Amino acid sequence: MSFVRSLATVSGLTIVSRIAGFIRDALTAVYLGAGYQSDAFFVAQRLPNLFRSLFAEGAFSAAFVPLYTAEKERNGEETAKRFAGEALGLLIALLTPFTFLLIIGMPWIIRIMAPGFYDEPEKFELAVRLSRITFPFLLLVSITALQTGVLNARGIFGPGATAPILLNIVLILALLIADLMGFETGLTLAWAMLFAGALQTTWLALSCYRARAAVPLLRPKLTTETKRLFKKIGPGAIGAGAAQINLLLTTVLASTLPTGAISFLYYADRLNQLPLGIIGIAVATTLLPILSQHETAGNNKLVRHYVNRAIEFSLLLGLPAAIGLGLAAKPIIQTLFEHGAFTHQDTIETAKALAAYSLGVPAFLLVKVFAARFFARQDTRTPVKIALFSMLVNVTGALILLGPLQHIGMALALSIATWANATLLYITLRKQDQALIDNKLKKRLPRLIFSALIMSSATYLLVFMTQTWFADGALLLKIGGLACIIGLSSLVYFVLLQVTGAFRLKDMIKYTKKD
Repeated sequence: MSFVRSLATVSGLTIVSRIAGFIRDALTAVYLGAGYQSDAFFVAQRLPNLFRSLFAEGAFSAAFVPLYTAEKERNGEETAKRFAGEALGLLIALLTPFTFLLIIGMPWIIRIMAPGFYDEPEKFELAVRLSRITFPFLLLVSITALQTGVLNARGIFGPGATAPILLNIVLILALLIADLMGFETGLTLAWAMLFAGALQTTWLALSCYRARAAVPLLRPKLTTETKRLFKKIGPGAIGAGAAQINLLLTTVLASTLPTGAISFLYYADRLNQLPLGIIGIAVATTLLPILSQHETAGNNKLVRHYVNRAIEFSLLLGLPAAIGLGLAAKPIIQTLFEHGAFTHQDTIETAKALAAYSLGVPAFLLVKVFAARFFARQDTRTPVKIALFSMLVNVTGALILLGPLQHIGMALALSIATWANATLLYITLRKQDQALIDNKLKKRLPRLIFSALIMSSATYLLVFMTQTWFADGALLLKIGGLACIIGLSSLVYFVLLQVTGAFRLKDMIKYTKKD
């Protein structure tokens, strides 16, 4: 399967997951709004997701996939399967006591993670209670990450991309059941999140079995291969999880702001995650196994080709996504979230945060591509050094902007830090490979930027012309207005791509063929 077809598979399923996620978030906004209960639940949700990105889907995948691919290519299926089984045994042996320790120490963890909650006992106690329920999700999703890595290394991307859909479906059902039965919404969501983790693990286990790649659970044993794996996870945890660490720092600082700030940032981030998931995560998921395979074979020409096409696709879709989220932030939030307990003032504050987040979308996508290049050559140290610097930029920027811009400053600081991360990764790669950017990308990049800039003018005009549709309008009118903005802006961008030659349909058809 070609890189573009693999990318389309992951992106398509991610779109389904994001749609389900929007339904989930819309219902959450209706039933929880942006008050102390939603703040507490979002902190409880953030904690296991942070460690998931650090130790599971981020660092573990970045270290595991290249090593597993190398074992399979050099020593055969059975050796690779044994390596996966040993890694699974160690993963469970390490994370089980870690999970129990953090559950016991959760009051201290919440004081560090959300220090502003301590002055509000009811919010603090609820955050501790919910976090103790959700944290075991880390162990389950770590197992899922290993299973997904095994399948991805074999060119099977569908099951791993389907797993988040299961999570969203379970949480949607939990919200509806809580409303119907009169259950406490935050508590129901916390238990549902844990149940969803178990369901995902079961789904991936069955998928591995069907692919004849079932991972055996072997006794924890430190072999040469597993030592290499866990040695690389350490620096990879920060490198691959820099975005989540930055979000955690944002949560810590936002907890000191008035009630609602964490919720504004959460809802804005959820919308911002649409292009990051559909494009960024999909590119990284499909690119890493391909680069690892060609890196192992020593084919630098193909490695460079795939890196350039990944940059191209990231900017092709990422630039208009950033423009759309930034300029149409208010109508998007009015349509999706401004119902029930979610007020118009909540919309205004969330829209400001989303506009600030959107500035970092292209940079985040480039970070995923550049980091995959390092991980493919089993270099997890370089990205971590750069990620540490970007984290310093984020903290410094957040502290400077916290006072004058409140929660908006948190989002803006994260975007600035992400651009710093992408720039330094590129400079480092450029020093290692002077021919990193090929002629095709050099030719298309200015045309892509020009097309995106003209599209931004069209988007701004459309938002201005339809603003009365969203002012106390019916839901169907809001949906129609949003569809008009997105549809016409996309049409303008598509026409510009064809006219300028930045990217034509025949190129897409060519890239979807098998390599």
